[in-house]
Amino acid sequence: SIPRANMADDYYEDEVPIPARSEEWDGTVIPTGLVDNIPQYMLPEPVKKYLIHFHAKFRSSITDVESLYEMGHKKLTEKFFRDQAWPSGEVIAPLVRNDAAFLIFYKELQFRHIYASLQPTIEQRLDSFRNYEQLFKFVLESKDLGSLKLPDRWLWDIIDEYIYQFQSFTQFRSKLTSRSESEIAILKSNPRTWNIQGVLSTLQALVDKSNIKAILGGAPHEHGSSSLEMLGFFSIIGLLRVHTLLGDYHLALRTLDVVELSKKSMYARVPSCQITVFYYLGFCYLMTRRYQDAVRIFSNVLVYILRTQHIHTRFVSGYDNISKKRDQLFNLLALANTLHARRIDENVHTQLTEKLGTERIQRIRAGDETVMEELFRFGCPKFISPVAPDYDAPPQNSVMDPHRLQSRLFLEEATAYLKLSTCRSYLKLYSTLPLAKLAKFLDMEPDKLRAHLLCYKHKFNQLVWTSGPVSSGTRTSPDDVDFFINGDMVHIADVKVARCYGEYFIHQMDKKIF
Repeated sequence: SIPRANMADDYYEDEVPIPARSEEWDGTVIPTGLVDNIPQYMLPEPVKKYLIHFHAKFRSSITDVESLYEMGHKKLTEKFFRDQAWPSGEVIAPLVRNDAAFLIFYKELQFRHIYASLQPTIEQRLDSFRNYEQLFKFVLESKDLGSLKLPDRWLWDIIDEYIYQFQSFTQFRSKLTSRSESEIAILKSNPRTWNIQGVLSTLQALVDKSNIKAILGGAPHEHGSSSLEMLGFFSIIGLLRVHTLLGDYHLALRTLDVVELSKKSMYARVPSCQITVFYYLGFCYLMTRRYQDAVRIFSNVLVYILRTQHIHTRFVSGYDNISKKRDQLFNLLALANTLHARRIDENVHTQLTEKLGTERIQRIRAGDETVMEELFRFGCPKFISPVAPDYDAPPQNSVMDPHRLQSRLFLEEATAYLKLSTCRSYLKLYSTLPLAKLAKFLDMEPDKLRAHLLCYKHKFNQLVWTSGPVSSGTRTSPDDVDFFINGDMVHIADVKVARCYGEYFIHQMDKKIF
């Protein structure tokens, strides 16, 4: 989303006399009713005016709320709260007439800033979780949601941040050697906090309440609240992300089956959401041995990022996250394109070569596990464990265990896949070949070679998506060599399909037009 000209300037750029100590506010909670008497250095006047206006527009103007959220909040943060937290809800409550709904959403912003710019304490992590519980309870039970004017970007950021804080907490509790005894005691006494069942149940409840699956299937809109529908849609993306972080790639793909991959899809309204969808979808394809689909997804989203990066740089908040995701995608594309060589966009190919270097790409193709592990470690998401550690056992760090497991599984599959390429290079030279002769070339026993060839047929047989749900596909062999074994003879057929240049030029013209 591209924000309009900044409409919030009136609230923090006017000539308000602010004492020199205006940036020294320490976040002290002031009792309700005393805000008007707070010294200027405790609650800067521009912040007061901004919050009052933000609250006034919260239920009346989505365009103003969008500008206040994306531009006003960012500018005030840089001016007053770069190294400290925003005022607590108790401090600002009188300014916003103790509006419970506004305070819930304000606190979400407050805790998000703490996570982004400061180091949250364990108490702040617990408080943020409780605030999310109140926020989603309000969404699921309140009839007032339709009156709120929340931009799509804010709704997406709520779901995105909710999953990020859940992910951060699971990593926090897994580093027990870095935790104090009091912190471990707090973790042990709060087993429900950021519990995996609770997170999945909350996201699923938002999907069900919004009826978004039926709406995506063509059903009429029932709630009259676009905010609820967008939250439901973004929760589907959230479920895709959580299942991927847990390593359940097949369930993650099935979760996304209701979403149509097109330029008119709801995810296209928020650039960071669109990139998230394609990143996790491509990664699920990569981990389920659907390398051709993975290359297609990674290449397409990188084309989108490269063509729109000038817009992201100027207008979209969180560009650093998009830039990091782009670098991750290049690493994953290098791995996928090594396992299934396919023509990709020339600009993407050029950028890929520049970022990784020709030498590293050649080492990947040669099956260098060190380089492959390095690219996978940087490109993959930060996996999490669904269960809490044993707080009664001697403290240990288990935060990297999920990553090591997924990395080992991928490397085992990838190296086995690349070793089969040697067999493929011999098969391409013959139309018929005795099994014993091929065994001699490969320095293998004939019986082991027969099993090796069966493994080849299995590994190179992939699901390839053509249309419909993203988890579906047609079982095909994307390889240009096919064979069968008859007795002790291997019969090879060249199944390379001649390229259709007419379709290629039409596709290129479509890309230029749209």
